[in-house]
Amino acid sequence: MPSRKLQSALISVYHKDGLDSVVKTLHQLGVKIWSTGGTLEFVNSLGVPANAVESLTAYPSILDGRVKTLHPKVFGGILARREPSHLKELENYEIPEFDLVIVDLYPFEETLAATSDEQEIIEKIDIGGISLIRAAAKNYHDVVVVSSRDQYGLLLDMLKDGEGTTTLEQRRLLAARAFSVSSHYDTAIFRYFNRNSGVGAFRWSEGHTKSLRYGENPHQKGWFHGDLEDLLEPLQGKELSYNNLVDVDAAVQLISEFKDGDPAFAVLKHTNPCGLAVRPTLEQAWTAALAGDPVSAFGGILICNAKLDLATASQIHDLFYEVLIAPDFEPEALELLGRKKKRIVMRLKAFYDSETVFRKILNGVIEQEVDGHHETSEDLNVVTKAAPSVGEVENLLFAMVAAKHLKSNAIAIAKDQQLIGIGCGQTSRVDALRQAIAKARHFGFDLRGAVMASDAFFPFPDCVEIADKAGIKAVIQPGGSVKDQESINYCDDHQMSMVFTGYRHFRH
Repeated sequence: MPSRKLQSALISVYHKDGLDSVVKTLHQLGVKIWSTGGTLEFVNSLGVPANAVESLTAYPSILDGRVKTLHPKVFGGILARREPSHLKELENYEIPEFDLVIVDLYPFEETLAATSDEQEIIEKIDIGGISLIRAAAKNYHDVVVVSSRDQYGLLLDMLKDGEGTTTLEQRRLLAARAFSVSSHYDTAIFRYFNRNSGVGAFRWSEGHTKSLRYGENPHQKGWFHGDLEDLLEPLQGKELSYNNLVDVDAAVQLISEFKDGDPAFAVLKHTNPCGLAVRPTLEQAWTAALAGDPVSAFGGILICNAKLDLATASQIHDLFYEVLIAPDFEPEALELLGRKKKRIVMRLKAFYDSETVFRKILNGVIEQEVDGHHETSEDLNVVTKAAPSVGEVENLLFAMVAAKHLKSNAIAIAKDQQLIGIGCGQTSRVDALRQAIAKARHFGFDLRGAVMASDAFFPFPDCVEIADKAGIKAVIQPGGSVKDQESINYCDDHQMSMVFTGYRHFRH
């Protein structure tokens, strides 16, 4: 039935402010009012007749008010569809129809903010009210639900415009708001219990929420929602912190780019790869990755794509790191690493395979597809007179993987499948390049013959000029600038090769 004329209303609220206008309007429209406790007294004080719910249920308010409306004769009148079979049951059991339900929940959050008295907080967890809201919202085809005093103005406008008749669209709108109210209310209660349940109250594998030691900083609380053990198996060490989890997520995303092929090792710090290398053996890959920036590796996240052997573990053992992740471990390697009990060691059970990512911003959440594009030689469009050699192509693709996983603006410099210089998180791409060159030189790398990757296009030819003067002769970038030709011209004039991919990899 698209439109419905209100005949009866059930009102049970905590706050009475603003309710007088609603009650008087309903009375003027001839709506029969049912109510409970203090709300009933308030309605009667306005000179408006109302029926006590107790006269319908034959039960008084019991257990210090904990049970007032939880009864079939109340919920039957709300949940009954207005169709012959349901209406017949209402008639048989002498249950009235409720066309309007007005509820204002106990002030749980306000109480939580005002006191630490657990008993007082618990008593402000609304049971009957939240149940009435959900029941009425579920039956929005036939019932109007008002779930907050903030909605009284909207209700009055509807009553005035429709002279007591509501449309299906209006009832659905109020139902949506009701479920929003109930969701927010339940979340607040959940957070109270979870925050006070203590660290370790949930196991990682339970797929619920786990309290962390703290958030990004010690003064912030932190939680993990999900099932970590679908992806990682903890083998030893302390529990992961908030920052550990953020870094581990970045590490797993990066190493998943190397799930096939030769052994790869990566070192990450604050989600950025500061060491990355591919070599014939894992030990060689580790040595090359560490050499890329041995200073930043201190306290970093280590991850590889192959079984960690004893030889590699022996090289790693004396370094201080936060987390070490590998798909598997030789027993001897695990025994050696286990001598330092606080170090976190984890087995990677599956490579990263998410389809979307979420981020909380402002008053909502944004979602996007994962940046799953992995450049291949087929993606490369040679735009210069000189074409990169086979070896340079291999290094350009490697460098682009690193740039993709650096915070923008990002520049990655690579040579012989080794990351030798990075610039990340800069407000200028020129600054990112200068940072990458300075880091490479600081650690003794010869940039002659190296390649450079940029996560986004060059708006001016200054970057290729700086790279050229540093000895870099091959460049990979997305292309797409209105001044692309200026960068191409510079490369042509200085015997540099440059390829466009057509894919930007911003990482904010």
